Amino acid sequence: MSAQLRDRRYLETPFHARVAAACETNQWYSWKRYTAVQCFTTVQQEYFAIRNACSVFDITPITKYRIEGPDGLAYLNRLVTRDLGKLKPGRVSYVAWCNDQGHVLDDGTVFSLGDNRWRLCSQERHLDWLLWSAVGFDVQIREETDEIAALSVQGPTSCRVLKAMGLDGVERLKPFDLGEFQAGGTRILVSRTGFTGDLGYELWMDPSAALTVWDNLMAAGEAYGIRPIGSHALDIARIEAGFIQAGVDFVPAEHAVRPGRARSPFELGLDWLVHLEKSNFNGRRALLEEKARGSRHRLVRLDIEGNKPARDSFIYDSRRRVVGTVTSATWSPSAKANIALATVKAPRGGPGDRLWAEIYYNRELQWNRVMAACRVVEGAFFDPPRRRTTPPSDY
Repeated sequence: MSAQLRDRRYLETPFHARVAAACETNQWYSWKRYTAVQCFTTVQQEYFAIRNACSVFDITPITKYRIEGPDGLAYLNRLVTRDLGKLKPGRVSYVAWCNDQGHVLDDGTVFSLGDNRWRLCSQERHLDWLLWSAVGFDVQIREETDEIAALSVQGPTSCRVLKAMGLDGVERLKPFDLGEFQAGGTRILVSRTGFTGDLGYELWMDPSAALTVWDNLMAAGEAYGIRPIGSHALDIARIEAGFIQAGVDFVPAEHAVRPGRARSPFELGLDWLVHLEKSNFNGRRALLEEKARGSRHRLVRLDIEGNKPARDSFIYDSRRRVVGTVTSATWSPSAKANIALATVKAPRGGPGDRLWAEIYYNRELQWNRVMAACRVVEGAFFDPPRRRTTPPSDY
């Protein structure tokens, strides 16, 4: 590990001893001031663990907030664009929240833990915003990122591995269900959630149990192709699933410096999360106005001609005018396609619209340029039925 990462300015997750021992490439990056792995062995091996076996990713650095109090649900419903009125204990909901201009501050998940207790997970840190939004509500809010260790266990054999680990009944969890389990005397909260678009679970535990859970998980998964993975392989999987990422596919509104750079939920393909019929919530008035007049931009999923990933490419229309940019791009081994997420100026980007990506790639120190035709794709690039099947098959 580099001297910079050995510096105590960076934090280590409770799994760090095992993660560091397994990381053969020594490729690290900083995730919210935690050391995290980009790649353990090869991106290809790790990607196929997600799609063909079982992968393990340390998600401890995810920002986590505990929300408690009798007004907790009313507060969350005021905060986010989605109607959480029917969110029951033992369920998880994907949400987004906006500023008063209707621009997305972040997206994340709300866990209903029961007894007026909730957990909000996000990419960015929002404690000030959460506290400002809580004025008038009887709630207590605190960050608990360092108090919860977490692992993402994803792939077709993930459920089989968890059962072999001793989590009896985990197969009964439906997508976005949440349950408490005991394994070897350790309490583990398990949610059927993930960032891969595949069958998968996330494990939440006390940091003191982290190494025991890691060891038991790897032992249980030895016969089922379990493998720790880094951010590079995960990024391919989340693009295949069509999932957006804060700071990559959109600028969180609080971080936007230049006018016009922030995006609304409608402009990010999150209109299904906007429930304008519910009572007031942050950004509702602005979103009603946008709904009436139309949006400025549209996030699209593109199947691009050829096999050269269109990272950071400009998108052109049929008259060769620049109408957008690619935000995420990769070659998809499962879809066997060159895929990308891009933001384009509305009304372009509709089904059947003709678009081109300007792609530059380097071969033997020579830069080449191609104009590749793009096809707009509706839905995910890769969406296996096992993602939703309950109980999952024993692969």
